[in-house]
Amino acid sequence: MFTTRPEILGSFGVVTSTHWLASAAGMGLLERGGNAFDAAVAAGFVLQVVEPHLVGPAGEVPVIFHSARTGRTEVLCGQGPTPAAATLEHYRGLGLDLIPGNGLLPAVIPGAFDAWMLLLRDHGSMRLRDVLEPAIFYAESGHALMPRISNTIKGLQDFFTQHWPSTAEVYLPGGQVPQAGKLFRNPALARTWRRVLETAEAASADRDRQIEAARDAFYRGFIAEAIDRFAQTEVMDESGRAHRGVLRASDLAGWSASYEPALTYDYGDYTVAKAGGWSQGPVFLQTLALLKGFDLASMGPDSAEFIHTLTEAMKLAFADREVYYGDPAFCEVPLQILLSDDYNAARRELIGERASHELRPGRIPGFEGQWERVMDTLARLSKVTPVAPATPVAAAKRGDTTHVDVIDRWGNMVSATPSGGWFQSSPVIPELGFGLNTRAQMFWLEPDLPGTLAPGKRPRTTLTPSLALHRGRPYMVFGTPGGDQQEQWQLQLFLRHVHHGLNLQEAIDMPMSHTQHFPTSFYPRDRKPGHLAIESSFSPEVIEALRERGHVIDPQPAWSVGRLTAAARDEDGLLHGAATPRLMQAYAIGR
Repeated sequence: MFTTRPEILGSFGVVTSTHWLASAAGMGLLERGGNAFDAAVAAGFVLQVVEPHLVGPAGEVPVIFHSARTGRTEVLCGQGPTPAAATLEHYRGLGLDLIPGNGLLPAVIPGAFDAWMLLLRDHGSMRLRDVLEPAIFYAESGHALMPRISNTIKGLQDFFTQHWPSTAEVYLPGGQVPQAGKLFRNPALARTWRRVLETAEAASADRDRQIEAARDAFYRGFIAEAIDRFAQTEVMDESGRAHRGVLRASDLAGWSASYEPALTYDYGDYTVAKAGGWSQGPVFLQTLALLKGFDLASMGPDSAEFIHTLTEAMKLAFADREVYYGDPAFCEVPLQILLSDDYNAARRELIGERASHELRPGRIPGFEGQWERVMDTLARLSKVTPVAPATPVAAAKRGDTTHVDVIDRWGNMVSATPSGGWFQSSPVIPELGFGLNTRAQMFWLEPDLPGTLAPGKRPRTTLTPSLALHRGRPYMVFGTPGGDQQEQWQLQLFLRHVHHGLNLQEAIDMPMSHTQHFPTSFYPRDRKPGHLAIESSFSPEVIEALRERGHVIDPQPAWSVGRLTAAARDEDGLLHGAATPRLMQAYAIGR
């Protein structure tokens, strides 16, 4: 099969991410003797600099990894929860029905920095300076600005100038939209990371103590203090009014990233590991449970039958997400039932020859009241919108996500999906060079729901890295940006690889699709019943067959859907790496 680029093959190491500079930074650490954890941390910090419209230093990151040393596959939760003052009463008292998607009100505790530091401390081998220096270099010396970033800034130029002057100072240097392909710098961010590094190295010569000192500088030092001061200012947000934030230094001081067991599901010879019910990871596993009853191998990987079956199964799994998923520390998430054979056998009967235009969550005994409350909330607040292309300004306001996968020569594997803190999300804090993370927009301001706003609660994030084992052996890490589309694109990659024998690059290069049939996780929480976005690289016959089955077709240009990356390790140690050609920036590197 023709591919846009080769699948990378090697035996020393492979790094693949959504930007070539991040992949190069990670590979550079492998070449210097570092392991997959060192490489992932370095790549993660570079992504904050070179993809600032997709991730920032105050963002979050879930990580799923396998340690060759411990033999364990685990999840590292770098999803920051809500501040102590983020009460339902406070937000409703402001006259809001939904939490705005930008500004200061939806700010949660920055989670990524602590997660990266724990990963480095507990599983890495290199020093703090090693993993920070590539990001400091690009922030200080500059990186070639991608056209997509320049266009995003242009779409928000008036808003930044009028309402967020601190963002304009960084992203509109001299009052002008920075030119694509030219060097762009963020000296304030470089100074922040240099100060963290200097503070850490002044505290101790010991590697682990330096990492602890860096954590203190962020969560209990000058960064937390700057966040506290800035969050108390009033800034304009999507509600059309200016609001102060509720995030305080005390919130940061009392929080830490944490490890937890991975949620797993067996699918033939494979076991897929994901994060739990605070993420949308179980959607992937639920969809696999539904698809067990279909002969996917007999369907062409780009056939109407394959896309229809997968889309209808995902609609059912995403409907269950709306009713049952949430932070398990605050609500019961019945994952054992949602992944059970009996439950999915009954749900599978709902998948017919025609596309469903209804939201059909399953009814689980004991959750009847919750089912009714969620469906009532969705009926009132999740608006049905027509299938139409987004306006340029609306598209510019939407942030997105990044991803990185690493496998080293020892068999360590890391899959991480850093996101949040985009420059569209919240104004730049002048002395830090970055803004806050607005993931709290995923909460509802309605009582007694799994997704109801509450202090100290993790938002139900869309971020969902993946790790697959083959016959019990750690095999593959993969993921993508894309909000609610992440599981949808990952499933197409995984199923085409498993059932149709496509290599990683072949599976990524295949035409992609997704649905926005269910309520989006982001403000304004709208939905498009029956929607199916589909790349024009599908044949006209396939697109017409899907339309005849009742799908509301939303045609997309070829090579425009999905930003997948993936890496795998065979039993003999041969490594594979692949990255999407879409958007012309993701890259796999290895040898």
